[in-house]
Amino acid sequence: MVEPAQFKKIVVGVDGSDSSVQALLQAQALAVPLGATLEAVTCWEIPQLYDRYVVLRADDFRDSAEKVQQDALTRAFGNEVPRNVTARLIHGSPKSALIEESKSASMLVLGRRGHGRFAGHLFGSVSSSLVVHAHCPVLVVQLPDAGEASSA
Repeated sequence: MVEPAQFKKIVVGVDGSDSSVQALLQAQALAVPLGATLEAVTCWEIPQLYDRYVVLRADDFRDSAEKVQQDALTRAFGNEVPRNVTARLIHGSPKSALIEESKSASMLVLGRRGHGRFAGHLFGSVSSSLVVHAHCPVLVVQLPDAGEASSA
């Protein structure tokens, strides 16, 4: 007899966009009945500047990423983040960091960021890479079109 797959951890890529907040909500809707933990992962990098010298502190970028992450968690869950939800910051590119995280995850959940009516139908580069290279199932969450009529 085959036992059902055990969902232990769902990893959500959080970048502060509305779609990543929706991804948190969808992931939590899956995690609760499955008894899984949810890990909100936000990646940060120091941008490369080629045209001028600017004094940059790595802590500033990390702090900014932490603020984005906390804001997204508050938007998704309010002031009380559920007990099964943890948050983690990773220094590195979202593509490579989330591919690495997918090795220990039961599922990876991402928001899809669209850019207008036509381009919005295309996956972003991070989503595309993760759908192809992740080591676990990937759910890409799309926000409903603002112009769509809701069926009630």
